[in-house]
Amino acid sequence: MNLDSLHLNTKAKKQNTYDVIIVGSGISGGWAAKELCEKGLNVLMLERGSTVEHPNYPTSTKDPWEFKYKFHLTQEDKEKHYIQSRHWSFREDNKHFYINDLENPYEEAKRFDWIRGDIVGGRSLLWSRACYRWSDLDFEANAKEGIAIDWPIRYKDIAPWYDYVESFIGVSGNRDGVPQLPDGVFQPPFEMNCVEKVFKEKIESHYPDRNVIIGRTANLTQPVKGRGQCQARDLCHRGCPYGAYFSTNASTLPAAFATRKLTLRPNALVNKVIYDEQKQKAKGVEVIDTETHEVIEYHARLIFLNAATVATASILLNSTSSRFPNGLGNGSDQLGRNLMDHHKGLLATASIDGFEDSYYYGRRPTNIYIPRFRNVKKKDADFLRGYHFGGSAYRRKEMNSSELGEALKQAVAAPGEWQMNLYAFGECLPYADNRVTLNPDKKDKWGRPIIAVNCEFKENERMMNKDISNTAAELLEATGFKNVAVHNTMSFPGNANHEMGTARMGKDPKTSVLNNFNQMHEVKNVFITDGSCMTSSACVNPSLTYMALTARACDYAVKEMKELNI
Repeated sequence: MNLDSLHLNTKAKKQNTYDVIIVGSGISGGWAAKELCEKGLNVLMLERGSTVEHPNYPTSTKDPWEFKYKFHLTQEDKEKHYIQSRHWSFREDNKHFYINDLENPYEEAKRFDWIRGDIVGGRSLLWSRACYRWSDLDFEANAKEGIAIDWPIRYKDIAPWYDYVESFIGVSGNRDGVPQLPDGVFQPPFEMNCVEKVFKEKIESHYPDRNVIIGRTANLTQPVKGRGQCQARDLCHRGCPYGAYFSTNASTLPAAFATRKLTLRPNALVNKVIYDEQKQKAKGVEVIDTETHEVIEYHARLIFLNAATVATASILLNSTSSRFPNGLGNGSDQLGRNLMDHHKGLLATASIDGFEDSYYYGRRPTNIYIPRFRNVKKKDADFLRGYHFGGSAYRRKEMNSSELGEALKQAVAAPGEWQMNLYAFGECLPYADNRVTLNPDKKDKWGRPIIAVNCEFKENERMMNKDISNTAAELLEATGFKNVAVHNTMSFPGNANHEMGTARMGKDPKTSVLNNFNQMHEVKNVFITDGSCMTSSACVNPSLTYMALTARACDYAVKEMKELNI
């Protein structure tokens, strides 16, 4: 895709005026662009990062021996990316996608691992592609337990939009009939290997309330328009030249460009939303060109903020005016608060006798999955909410370092014994004091107040994390597997890459920032559909929900524009 060759609203570009401005090109921003362009609006997408064009991902087809450091990081890499290198996914073969931490510092009152891309497509190029629907177990939890505030929507409100999104992006999986994990519109699933099938059989026969299913993933098992099916290379983190997993670059951005209604502006760091005091609405955004440092204003009738949770909060907090001295739309004082992320850190392993004559084909891009079973039908734990497990069985390589020549070749080719591993993600409750603020006494290289993050997991999450360890051991031992070992070092917030909250949805403008359609209560022409909008975090991966909420909000916003309510 050659962006320069597209005729992209040159008149509107010259005037810096559009129907819609979208801030951010990640998973939710890409969906906003597709939906709004297809509804006939002229859209400007602003992305702080540099251009990445599908299918031209620089390392996607390189062989292992082409990497100088065999996927390891140099000392310079670790210094330049001292936050990003805290995460397992940051490696030699994709480090060019991530932000430079030295040039983009933030304050950590308590450790917060803000892992972020700095490219067109954002983390849609870097995500693990797990796609699970939320259920009313998740949407009703706050109200039933008296935690924070109630969600203003339920599963029935978003279910048609889950259908819509899944049908477009392509999600492989089974219809498993698990009530707390609703089924969706699926392509054929990937297959469990022989050991995983045994694990499933033993767990489900031993524990009637625990299901073992194949992971539901946005990797195509059948081609769709413009995208090929997954080749099971397990190189998704480099960008997929086949378009076999969902990303902005391979999926929603081409759809938006096809309308000739989209202008993409990379290297555009949004500093603030500009509020019109007389008209009582936002009129545009102020942007800093990251290459020239030029300050530019763009104007639009409608604004979608999709910069990702922490960045979206910081933009809004920096958008002060006489009407909103503490940040745009912040009459509730909830802006920046209730920051959440999932906690993780488990590695439980076991070895398996037998199956020496069995192997598997390719490198499947998804794991097996055990949906939440704690606190589902009744409270059965000393903490609120729950967690899920994922894992896989595989044959590990066992090599003797003293082997050389033909013996070494044979050792490399021979598979070792079977091993099983489990990991887990647990829910984090919303806490008002887990928050994003700005420090006006310190400025970044762009002259903006430094972002400050003060976030921690609390007692409920710690109790859940202990139960995760105990249950992982119980599951592996119940199968009869041997050499069970459990390692569980609880992650810090941010490291699960599922940060949420900071501009939550709710029914009451006094206690929330957004209404049930992701529209700001106090600034009707601003919508937020990234992770900022979430009122609780559930324990399942949230990206599919962001996409469904975005499509739903776009539909509502355009209808409101036609009714002249925006």
